[in-house]
Amino acid sequence: MTKAQLRKKYKTLRQKLSFDEIEDKSLAIANQLLQLNIWELDFYHIFLSIEEQKEINTEYILNILAGKDKNIVVSKSNFEDYSMSHFLLTDNTKLKKNEYKIPEPVNGIPIQPEQIDVVFVPLLGFDIKGNRIGYGKGFYDRFLSECKPETLKIGLSFFEAETKEFEILENDIKLDYCVSPNKIYSFN
Repeated sequence: MTKAQLRKKYKTLRQKLSFDEIEDKSLAIANQLLQLNIWELDFYHIFLSIEEQKEINTEYILNILAGKDKNIVVSKSNFEDYSMSHFLLTDNTKLKKNEYKIPEPVNGIPIQPEQIDVVFVPLLGFDIKGNRIGYGKGFYDRFLSECKPETLKIGLSFFEAETKEFEILENDIKLDYCVSPNKIYSFN
């Protein structure tokens, strides 16, 4: 299957999920994350869910991070050059949905990609080698290429891995882990 076909497949599968299924699977993913040995680090980048796209509800992970008193980093997307700028999420951070329904910080304390220790990566699908399929604009591949080499890249998926590898591009950045409701995949 091509990436375009896989994007369509996973968008269709996500649209079939009920609100309760999304909540149950999102909570299961957050609980799976607790098994990873990643919680001694400092800066954690997380995406804020696009409810209209039926993405994983990251509120559960945000609660874990806040409970562990971690530095939480969120992004603002620039659709002119497909780049992202990053900000510390604090009690004073104002969030607003952009035209694509992505909740983003209006302003805040800037954080450089090199400061980030863990990135929770949104995706539509992934394969058994740690390749991921996103929405196709390359935002995360650009961002991850700016992070330090040891930054952990953890995909979050409602679904299990594609058993066959799919096409990858030169700029595609592999995941270190992917967490589904039932399993943790390690690609190291």
